[in-house]
Amino acid sequence: MNIAKESVVTMNYTLKNDAGEVMDTSEGREPLVYLHGVGGLIPGLEKELEGKVVADKLNVVIAPEDAYGSRKDDLLKVVSKDGFQGEEELSVGMRVQLDTEQGPVVAEISDIKENDVTLDLNHPLADMTLHFDVEIVDVRTATADEIAHGHVHGEGGHQH
Repeated sequence: MNIAKESVVTMNYTLKNDAGEVMDTSEGREPLVYLHGVGGLIPGLEKELEGKVVADKLNVVIAPEDAYGSRKDDLLKVVSKDGFQGEEELSVGMRVQLDTEQGPVVAEISDIKENDVTLDLNHPLADMTLHFDVEIVDVRTATADEIAHGHVHGEGGHQH
């Protein structure tokens, strides 16, 4: 069966940056299971997986515009240190969760100057060319329920 819209795909993957450092991998964990064609993966990877079959192995390079886009300066927010609860010492590079009107958002602290903390709300992989090694483990047709809900149910159906 070929991967097409409304296929449920199970795959192992390793994601590296241009320097060859592993950014994310399914190795040692469960494979990734996703519903194809509904925006569950970055567009560039979904396009490359279209039409593939079980046991196919791909090595895919995806430009930022087909992945997480470019970094945007307007996603840098300066907030007061007083707004943070907890005892933990704030440090550059630390990730914090913010509650916004759109729900929880993860930001990285990119700068601290006295009482001003700069939060970077850009996706951590923005501006990056992504290198994926992918192996297709399983392809099946989605159930009507999965299609209606826009994501996979049951075995291995956790969201990423």
